[in-house]
Formats: sequence, structure tokens, C-alpha cells
Amino acid sequence: MKKWPVLMMVLLLTACGYHLRGSFDLPKGIKKIYLRGASTLLREQFSKTLQGSSGQLVNSPTTAEVIVGIFDSDIKQRGVSLSAGGRSNEFELTYRLEYELRDATNKVLLAREPMEIRREYFNDQQDIIAKDNEESVIRTEMYQQAVRGIFNRLRAVLATKPK
Repeated sequence: MKKWPVLMMVLLLTACGYHLRGSFDLPKGIKKIYLRGASTLLREQFSKTLQGSSGQLVNSPTTAEVIVGIFDSDIKQRGVSLSAGGRSNEFELTYRLEYELRDATNKVLLAREPMEIRREYFNDQQDIIAKDNEESVIRTEMYQQAVRGIFNRLRAVLATKPK
């Protein structure tokens, strides 16, 4: 009898379209993705996103349904404003990369396309350790946004692809 309320809650949540944060509805037939040329942190975000979406990051392009190629990926940090003492009060992080999408037969679905993500954060000189942690969180969020952007682009490309 105690299981009924839990079961009802699960049914109601799934019926309303509730999804775990970060999960995607992958396009039909696209559950295995191979990632070529990505940094370790970007690869981790791809893997987490795919796991939350019933997908899998595979180790070989021969078993993949889509191949995502990453090129020229880098993060740059720049001081935006200075304090009276000449130290940076505010930083801007810029994450740039180019990516392309290929199908299982290595046919180009989307030619190399650039992506740029920017974030700014305040640098409190009194709390340096906390700011280092904040920068790490911001970088992770930038990688997550890049993954979401690539998946959204993949979904759009597959929706317009002739069958």
C-alpha cells in the first residue's frame, strides 16, 4: 500500500513532460555518438549528457551513428576592468571551438561551424580561493552549453535531412 503514492507521483511526473536537468530527447536512431578531438572536460560533459538521455559515447567511429568532430577548441581569459591597485576586478572567459557532424557512413551532415561562448565574473581580491572555484564552475557550465548547442544543431540538421 505504501508503494501506490510513489507510483502515482512517478506517473504524474512522466505524464507532465518532466525531464532530469541536462537530459535531452535524442533524435530517433541517434543513441551512439563518437567524439573526435575533444578535450577531457568536453568529453565528460558529452558523456554525462548522453547518459542522462539514454545515449552512449562510443570509443570507435565504426559503432557510432553520428560522429562529432571538434577542432580548434580553447578557452581564453581576459581582464575586463581594473581596481585602483591595478588588479583585475572582472574577467571575461571566452570558449571557442569549431565542430562538424558526420553520419555513420562518414558523410558530412554539417560542415565545420564555429561556436563561441562568453562569460564574465567579478574577481574579489579578498576571496581568491572561492573565485578559483567559481571560475571552475563557470568553465563547466560553458562546456555544458557547448554540448547543448551541438545537440540542438544536430537535431535541427537531422530534422531537415531528406529521408
